[in-house]
Amino acid sequence: MSLISRLLSLIGSPQTPSAGPVPSDGPAAVAALLVHVARVDGVFDPAERTRLAVLFTDRLGLSTEEAARLLAAGEEASLARPDLGTLVEAAARDADGAERRDLLAMAYSVAAANGSLAEFEDDLIWRVGHLLGLDEAAIAAARRQGVPP
Repeated sequence: MSLISRLLSLIGSPQTPSAGPVPSDGPAAVAALLVHVARVDGVFDPAERTRLAVLFTDRLGLSTEEAARLLAAGEEASLARPDLGTLVEAAARDADGAERRDLLAMAYSVAAANGSLAEFEDDLIWRVGHLLGLDEAAIAAARRQGVPP
């Protein structure tokens, strides 16, 4: 099952399944990872929150309510302060190379939602790319895709 299929199947259910502090299913783990990226600078600002909602609705075809539920699940999971490796592992479980690149591009997009990409945000997402098993060229391509010129 693809990452997007798993996201859509989760959103169709009334409750988000949880397995402790870090979700073991892909959809909530992806949301938790993206919220973690948004909060890396210590602030989860409205632009980042809006960008996440737009990603969930536009790229995944979710309704506004479905996107809000996924965002809430991601926020709840991210509050457990799991380590980056655990989040990446949970988010990328069973994802192929293209899905991993898309996930990294979404992370760059969220981090740049406030109009700039700070060096420490860029460094964190670069580490996520390596944890996803991507090479430098794939990380650079995801960055170009996620960060507007």
